[in-house]
Amino acid sequence: MGSRDPRIDQYMAKAPEFARPILAHLREVVHGACPEVEETMKWSTPHFTHKGPLCHMAAFKQHCAFGFWKGSLVVGDNQAGDDAMGQFGRLTSLADLPPDDVLAGYVREAKRLNDEGVKAPARAKPAEKQELAVPDDLSAALQGNPAALATFERFSPSKRKEYVEWITEAKSAATRTKRLDTAVEWLAEGKARHWKYEKC
Repeated sequence: MGSRDPRIDQYMAKAPEFARPILAHLREVVHGACPEVEETMKWSTPHFTHKGPLCHMAAFKQHCAFGFWKGSLVVGDNQAGDDAMGQFGRLTSLADLPPDDVLAGYVREAKRLNDEGVKAPARAKPAEKQELAVPDDLSAALQGNPAALATFERFSPSKRKEYVEWITEAKSAATRTKRLDTAVEWLAEGKARHWKYEKC
């Protein structure tokens, strides 16, 4: 037999008035479709578990959200969009939910996946960061000043990028040359691009 967590009762009691019937309905559908489900709070929102994470719900100021841990395996292409967490979009009333039999079917599918030990799909790895392209004129100017070059190479990628962008965004050749000279001077002194605003 499943369990109910009193913290979820408290969460629902504090939710905006429009959200309470939505949260209460979702809770009952989950328990009805998976009587063994256990409730808990994770990341300050109600979660339902059965042999691992099953689904979760949340209330916000103007909408609710509901979703399955293995969303794409449970709901497939029937997702309502990505304008809210979960797979059902921004829920503002009970009418925004799928019919109870459809919703219960999703819960039973999520339970089946957990019963069979199916893992959630791996998230796509973030694209590798590209190496910062240092313009030829800056590179040449740094090569001519070992102290400036040492500072530039020691800086984090974000600090190097600030100098590169400052120089490449110059509108005229004269401005670019002036910025190059200033950059080399500051770097030779160990200064970041925005050194004037750094706290001592």
